[in-house]
Amino acid sequence: MFFPKRVKHRKWHKGVGLSVNSGVETRGTDLAFGSFGLKALGSKWITTRQLEASRLAIIRYLRKGGKLWVRIFPDKPVTKKGIEVPMGGGKGGVDHYVFPVKAGRVIFELEGISEKEAKEAFSKAGDKLPIKTRFITK
Repeated sequence: MFFPKRVKHRKWHKGVGLSVNSGVETRGTDLAFGSFGLKALGSKWITTRQLEASRLAIIRYLRKGGKLWVRIFPDKPVTKKGIEVPMGGGKGGVDHYVFPVKAGRVIFELEGISEKEAKEAFSKAGDKLPIKTRFITK
């Protein structure tokens, strides 16, 4: 699973407005490594579990062929208080990590396989993610 080894600040603010879940991405919108990519069409927080599930779906489909790049890394901590904990008492502990994806961000890239295989692999991976995605080529 993806999570940071060390962090400068253990707990972050949630963020509001454009920084969280609206607008379009300006960085990471083009293919940089592979010939095929999976691009986000919506905005959402992608958790480590969702990212790992989609990565495994791609790897299982490809068996040993091709090279995969994961272009996002979940480093934003999300906190959660325990069950039946009364109000007050400060912020809860870190529960999991997310990556806030905006529309236009490339999530995965593939190289070394045919376009048909890449399209099918990304279709399986897109089913594991909470946003709509699009297959792109160089």
